[in-house]
Amino acid sequence: MKFALSSLRVSSPDFADDAPLSARHSQEADDLSPALSWREVPDGTRGIAVICHDPDAPVVNNGGYGYVHWVLYNLPASVTELEEGSKLGTAGVNDGGSLGYCGPMPPQGHGLHRYYFWVLALDTETDYPEGLTLADFLGKVEPHVLGMNRIIGTYRREP
Repeated sequence: MKFALSSLRVSSPDFADDAPLSARHSQEADDLSPALSWREVPDGTRGIAVICHDPDAPVVNNGGYGYVHWVLYNLPASVTELEEGSKLGTAGVNDGGSLGYCGPMPPQGHGLHRYYFWVLALDTETDYPEGLTLADFLGKVEPHVLGMNRIIGTYRREP
């Protein structure tokens, strides 16, 4: 598998790496996806995808640990940022069973959770149908990943 960190750089005006996400990006408030931007994509990039995953969630889904909060694909390489609450791209299914972004909502008293916002640079444009699961999506793009990186946000529900 070619899933390894690359020179691609991911940032957000809404949170610093390894810093708290705002409640507005959680299910406790507005449930808006945070703004993201990326630069230094690998040469030959023709498509972009975004994934948000919480490895600290106390669940096992389809043989994997954690909780998938967002699967977004069919973004052209010309897109280098997403605004807060963006509707760009095609939404996959999150582990809540809905399309698009679903923000943090860890169990009360479960402590701090980390949310990995991954950006994948692909060597091809994609035109996948809406509603792919993370496993289905990764199965399709694995041979096309040129590079990837992430920014990590944190969130804790207070009792």
